[in-house]
Amino acid sequence: MIKYLGSKRRLVPALSVLAAASGARRALDLFTGTTRVAQAFKRLGMEVVAVDRTRAAHVLARCYVATDPAATPCLVDEARAALAELATLPGRPGYVTETFCERSRFFHPDNGARIDAIRDAIERDHAGTPLWPVLVTSLLEAADRVDSTTGVQMAYLKRWAPRALRPLELRLPELVPGPGRAVRGDAVELVGRPELGPVDLAYVDPPYNHHRYDGNYHVWETLVAWDAPEHFGVACKRADLRDPGNRSAFNSKRTMADALARVVAGLEAEVVVLSYSDEAWLGLAELVDLCTVRGHVAVVGFDSARYVGARIGIHGPTGRRVGEVSHLRNVEYLVVAGGRHRVERMVGALEAADLGGRVVPTGVVPTGPLSGGAPSLKPV
Repeated sequence: MIKYLGSKRRLVPALSVLAAASGARRALDLFTGTTRVAQAFKRLGMEVVAVDRTRAAHVLARCYVATDPAATPCLVDEARAALAELATLPGRPGYVTETFCERSRFFHPDNGARIDAIRDAIERDHAGTPLWPVLVTSLLEAADRVDSTTGVQMAYLKRWAPRALRPLELRLPELVPGPGRAVRGDAVELVGRPELGPVDLAYVDPPYNHHRYDGNYHVWETLVAWDAPEHFGVACKRADLRDPGNRSAFNSKRTMADALARVVAGLEAEVVVLSYSDEAWLGLAELVDLCTVRGHVAVVGFDSARYVGARIGIHGPTGRRVGEVSHLRNVEYLVVAGGRHRVERMVGALEAADLGGRVVPTGVVPTGPLSGGAPSLKPV
């Protein structure tokens, strides 16, 4: 999977326990991102709907959630043959090489030229076919393995990262059997519409601050759209990112709380699981109050290392270190809301799994780390 700020890789085991204990057969992953959680639900035998507004997340969802290798067994062999053919293409410099290797330094020019050639061939030979999302996903993941960033595309390293000097390698994505759908759109606009529900379990992982995922990962947006956009700034971001109409309500402190409340209240789901962070705009008491519309609410907190960009220090425009970070760890919350019996059963299963979380009294924000001797979980 690609590097992704806010990825729930560490929480997937806990989310899987909660999902299994819920007894859900149909699940919704509303801000799917890399689709890690949607894939975990799909592996549990659930029919999954994966939703996101970005191009990159949508193509990942089309690959990992909407593609069912069990229903189309020949697709895997066809994808493997197509990737083998694409891997033989010589590099041919184009938009990626000029924009992301020469004007900026996200990729070494050798890999940039190969990305250009491969992406052109995918669009020419496979656009509109079931192979297209699988091949584009393979290329995104290959490019991610040889990029020269700290994990986001707001900037790039002054010197090539060691991985950037390795040759690009296409690999077949690990497709997950089972039914699923991918929906692209804004959560506030989609909630309550038939494309999303009804479902047994809805997982909600909204943006926590003003940083936009289509801006943090603008290179992936361009690789998916393949539209050679005008760009701006040192990072060569897409010009359409400047359009205020393209901003999400979740990226504004003024509009975020109302947008989240509308989503949580409007979901057609028996139980809702919401991920959140103690570094986000809403406090825990506000978050619990917002979720009470769903019924009984329980909160489990997990001590977590902050993302890499928050751990490398504060740097000025020239790259010189100008400050130190205030803290290296935070708390990731899982808020479970629904019928009391179901919520208590889910949290009880998480207690038995002993994955390091602790139930937090609703309305109380922990003042210290949650690690070390992880207390026993008890349903609230």
